[in-house]
Amino acid sequence: MSRRGFLGRTATASAALAVGGPLAGPDAASAEPDGRGDGLVDVELRVNERVERLRLDPRVTLLDTVRDRLGLTGTKKGCDRGQCGACTVHVDGRRVLACLTLAGSVTGGRVTTIEGLARGSALHPVQQAFLDHDGFQCGFCTSGQIMSAVAMLREGRARTPEQIRELMSGNICRCGAYGTIVDAIRAVGAAD
Repeated sequence: MSRRGFLGRTATASAALAVGGPLAGPDAASAEPDGRGDGLVDVELRVNERVERLRLDPRVTLLDTVRDRLGLTGTKKGCDRGQCGACTVHVDGRRVLACLTLAGSVTGGRVTTIEGLARGSALHPVQQAFLDHDGFQCGFCTSGQIMSAVAMLREGRARTPEQIRELMSGNICRCGAYGTIVDAIRAVGAAD
């Protein structure tokens, strides 16, 4: 589906909801390019190297899609407002907040969640460093921290502890494990 088609479907569904109209009914079928009239959109994602074809409400977030529809619960639902970073995943190699990303907006994209980092029983170097340096306490933020750290290291901009802290500032740890998180990231960065 094209971006224009997706946005058109989203606008149609939103307008129907705003005026209290039904998403399905006699007139809805003519508003839907596929003729189904159910207000849903087709979404195809490559999640952790597996192609997923879904039919979703256009308002469904990537976070709810990976957790509720695909059962990948390693991605955490924290604030659900884009403020804590617990839901960080990669889309086409970039880190994104899954709670602020509509699943339909990344159709055709490559999504990597925390479950997709390890290769078999071999942990990703950042995952291993978090274990080696005790980069977590309660663990709730850990998957988002790791996903953000992997992308940040790939970007190649974090050379000093201050740069790491700045570039990771969108990921909040309520336990305050920031020192060991920085140590873990520095250990992987030094090994590269």
